Amino acid sequence: MQEFLQNLLNGIAAGSIYALIALGYTMVYGILKLINFAHGDVFMIGSFVGFYAGGWFAKHLHNQPGSSSPASAAVILLLSMIVCGALGYINERVAYRPLRNAPRIASLITAIGVSFLLEYGGQFVFGPDPKFFPTLIEKHIIKIGGVVTTNYQLIVLAVAVVFMAILQYIVYGTKFGRAMRAVSFNFETASLMGIPTDRVISTTFVIGSMLAAVAGILFGLSYPKIDPLMGVMPGLKAFVAAVLGGIGNVPGAVVGGLLIGVIEAFVGGSRFSNYRDAIAFVILIVILLFRPSGLFGKYQPEKV
Repeated sequence: MQEFLQNLLNGIAAGSIYALIALGYTMVYGILKLINFAHGDVFMIGSFVGFYAGGWFAKHLHNQPGSSSPASAAVILLLSMIVCGALGYINERVAYRPLRNAPRIASLITAIGVSFLLEYGGQFVFGPDPKFFPTLIEKHIIKIGGVVTTNYQLIVLAVAVVFMAILQYIVYGTKFGRAMRAVSFNFETASLMGIPTDRVISTTFVIGSMLAAVAGILFGLSYPKIDPLMGVMPGLKAFVAAVLGGIGNVPGAVVGGLLIGVIEAFVGGSRFSNYRDAIAFVILIVILLFRPSGLFGKYQPEKV
């Protein structure tokens, strides 16, 4: 039972990060029917903003490399969100908007191209060698019964829940959220009804990218080694999580991310630990075979 609870806690913490990334995939797909494969690399940029900002704060404000405080950690998180939000806006405005009326394969190829640009541009700017994420908050070991955790895992859970709740409120409780759902339901009709579709789409990219930045900071906090190609595997797993939950469905992306994280944790704690990274893609194959619309998605036949 103790091992079960330990794996469950580890899986929920990792799954929360996947869920934050998956939300960006599902929001963009829900509106544009576009798989933004560059989203995992925006997550990487968020981590590197935290890396350089954390190093600057530790050197100039705390006079002790490798140290920081909760207040400066919050500022670093906000800075990363601003940078990644701006990057998301630029991606949509420059790479995707000109191709909005082009065949869908053109947008897909462009997304892959933007992904490679960010990855290898990151290697050119940041260097290809791995870097160790600075200590934003002092780490503490916490024992709850027989389960061992850290304040980092609790911070990941708390921050992820807060931002998921904020997104839920934005989507289902604000005027912008109603506009976003209208554009998702029928792009042309929403435009005819006076909804500023371009602004809604750009803002959706910005929000998704900001959530990826939050995930990047939380990832750096939990797994302190980062590199310019770090967004590939988490990005793919988050995409699987979005498909598992029903791509285009916001609560589904959260559930899918948590499920992927928990399943990975249990596989990693078993004798099949070498296949931990493969399990997400096995789940993807099973979902596509037996329920292509995902757990919470609805089957919608396409008219030809």
